[in-house]
Amino acid sequence: MQLNVAIMGATGAVGQEMLRTLEMRHFPCTSLRLLASERSVGKKFPFRGRLIPVEKLTPESFKGVDLVLASAGASVSREFVPHAVKAGAVVVDNTSAFRMEPDIPLVVPEVNAHALEKHKGIIANPNCSTAQMVVAIGPIHRAVGIKRLVIATYQSVSGTGQKAIDECLRQTRELLEGKRDVECKVYPHRIAFNVLPHIDVFLENGYTKEEMKMVNETRKILEDDSIAITATTVRVPVLRGHSEAVNVETHRKITAAEVRELLSKAPGVVVVDDPKNYDYPTPIYSEGRDETYVGRIREDISNPNGIEMWIVSDNLRKGAALNAVQIAEELIARKLLRAVQ
Repeated sequence: MQLNVAIMGATGAVGQEMLRTLEMRHFPCTSLRLLASERSVGKKFPFRGRLIPVEKLTPESFKGVDLVLASAGASVSREFVPHAVKAGAVVVDNTSAFRMEPDIPLVVPEVNAHALEKHKGIIANPNCSTAQMVVAIGPIHRAVGIKRLVIATYQSVSGTGQKAIDECLRQTRELLEGKRDVECKVYPHRIAFNVLPHIDVFLENGYTKEEMKMVNETRKILEDDSIAITATTVRVPVLRGHSEAVNVETHRKITAAEVRELLSKAPGVVVVDDPKNYDYPTPIYSEGRDETYVGRIREDISNPNGIEMWIVSDNLRKGAALNAVQIAEELIARKLLRAVQ
């Protein structure tokens, strides 16, 4: 198969994870172009035993490219993705630029791969916290229907990028060395040894943009606008891996045992739920792994149709790079790329 691939935003945390994921999954690409801003030109990154240089991202970068994996920020995607599509490439975009466009599929392959059939050159990759959650709740929705979701997230600093990781580490080191005041550049408050109930900008309804992403994206992926959803998204001093406490109210009763059985057979899900032996997923448990882990499954004592669950996944993998590559693999399987038609 002759498949020419480009990564847009190749030097960022997600772009680097995309590069590693392509290699780990033996993705069938004949050529690979690494695209980034001018300041990164000349850097080289290893891929399949050779070093690939970074090229400057321009409107002409996509000539001869069949597939673009994009993670360079929403404004960059809005500017350059149309050029890629015009050149004949299919773009899997990891930013928020196109997620809520009605004619652009928003896809998690384990949940709604069929939506790819309607693509017009762009497929949107969901927000990291949404992606891992729908993998876990999608089987429940198919089985008994979901009426309402109440979500609290515990999101790692890598969701903000490398600068946030560096700031968390620096603040932690300085505080342990006895420094009382540390500089805050990425977040409005200290993140080390702290918790911030604030991800992205605040909106007029009092929710943050991140919270509304979970509301709107979940409905779109599950293809059900009737689901009532509320979310509180929180940044925690964890380097990698997002966690979520999710209360699921279903239309028909389902027991905790039935949920464990259902999820144990679900693609992309691993049930880790043995509380007597303190066995439940944590961010460290998920780091560097592809799966979404679910534990603390129990019936809500306040609601006869309620299920409580704890969902953990590596946000740079299933929440970003892995999901994008899985979408690309599904495009190949369905012959929805120019090079495999």
